[in-house]
Amino acid sequence: MMELDHIAVAGATLAEATDAVEAALGVSLQAGGEHDVFFTHNTLLGLEDGLYLEAIAINPAAPRPDRPRWFDLDRFSGPPRLTNWICRTDDLEALLPRLADGVGSAVRLQRGDLRWQMAVPASGCLPFDNLHPALIEWGTDLHPARMLAPSACRLRRLVVVHSLADELSRLISPYLMDERLVFETGKEPALMAEFDTAHGRRWLR
Repeated sequence: MMELDHIAVAGATLAEATDAVEAALGVSLQAGGEHDVFFTHNTLLGLEDGLYLEAIAINPAAPRPDRPRWFDLDRFSGPPRLTNWICRTDDLEALLPRLADGVGSAVRLQRGDLRWQMAVPASGCLPFDNLHPALIEWGTDLHPARMLAPSACRLRRLVVVHSLADELSRLISPYLMDERLVFETGKEPALMAEFDTAHGRRWLR
């Protein structure tokens, strides 16, 4: 089984990604950290219901990794945007064969006291034009959402738009039941999130 864990907003720089989230939701993000293996860095926002949001970008001060970066960041260009949704599972290895080909293999990672495994494709790009959920298995009881200050932001809907949305939904639905998740058929792949905030209804795209 899977549960929605967090969502990711990518940018050409971390400052751009952070600024975009703060402007869209009317909140301030907290410092995150640096990731080994893929050499990215992030800032974070605690959401209601045990979720969180990360703004993420390539870390220009770090070396180039020996493999493509996760979330297809090596090919990212343009303005900051919501690019990925990440689901947690208690048994990553058992779940991977049941989902779409190309979801990836488990990579062990850590940042500070946080330890986890993430399924990352060899190409860096997830199936369905990067709109298949990334899969994570946390290795400790620590979770970023419990370490972040509350923001009064609550995810209402996460909308996944793709020409093969029905196929993606069929793959995911046996393992994930979440009323906030909406699949819509459309020509251009896109990910959109609707929030309740202290400033009213807000969207991230």
